[in-house]
Amino acid sequence: MSEPTPGRDRLRELLDAVLDEENTHLTDMADQAFTSPFHFTRRLRRDIGEPPVALRRRVLLERAAWQISQGSSVTDAAFAAGYASVEGFTRAFGRAFGRPPSSTTPGSGTWLPAPNGIHFHPPIHLWVEENPKERPGMDMIALQVHHDVDDTAHLLDLAAELPEESYRRTLAPGQKVLTWDGPEESIAAVLEHLVWSKETWLASIDGADLPDRGADDVKSLRERHARVGPRWIAVVDDIGRRGAWGDRLIDALCDPPESFVLGSVVAHVLTFSAHRRQLVRHMLRTEGVEADHGDPISWLQERHHDGGTR
Repeated sequence: MSEPTPGRDRLRELLDAVLDEENTHLTDMADQAFTSPFHFTRRLRRDIGEPPVALRRRVLLERAAWQISQGSSVTDAAFAAGYASVEGFTRAFGRAFGRPPSSTTPGSGTWLPAPNGIHFHPPIHLWVEENPKERPGMDMIALQVHHDVDDTAHLLDLAAELPEESYRRTLAPGQKVLTWDGPEESIAAVLEHLVWSKETWLASIDGADLPDRGADDVKSLRERHARVGPRWIAVVDDIGRRGAWGDRLIDALCDPPESFVLGSVVAHVLTFSAHRRQLVRHMLRTEGVEADHGDPISWLQERHHDGGTR
């Protein structure tokens, strides 16, 4: 049994103990968290509104639903979720989801109602755009999210034209987009914050540790953005598909942990990303790079005209 990791949030330690693969009983969870089962249960009931055993059972059922939707057999999913028999798993699954596990397909809901916004998040998959001709109407949030990701990649391409001195030159002394994010005085700093914002919010939604902050040269930022962009699109798409804009997440990266509405998180990222993208355009023009307006109208027209590439 290992000691709690220094610097980790206590609530996060408790949640880790609940969801550890090896902790199949309440006593196992409490032992890992260095507390008694009574205090362990009381703290989680108070802070997340759900007893630890119920939380673990629900998240494992959500994971099982996702696994089945991806092609896993009901039997494999049942044993992976800790059930001793397929029959017991099928009964529990049916009570929770209102359908038998065998009817779970891609696109079926895999999250259950939760009082705390804590859910199973599958391994991230690349987002594949639906055929607009098959859609009954335009999804405005999807348009904004996709434009944001694509436009950020476009700005990174433009920044690659700059010499290093221009890329890192202080062009806006004292500029801060958000006070807690620190100064963003150069093209390099604003672009890095564009990428970092999505990395940190995804970590919050996933209940993961604060990610390591990578390098901010253009090549590194392109690589970071290529990883985080599709993940962000997939997560927002999933929230919209489930109609979960009003669900809450517990951000264990905050000290103390804070609760945020998922819809407000997406709106936050879109708002300040749009602001930063326009700041980068202004800075690029100052350095002699011709930059477009970043207009979603033009972007959408180009995507439909050339098959999806800028």
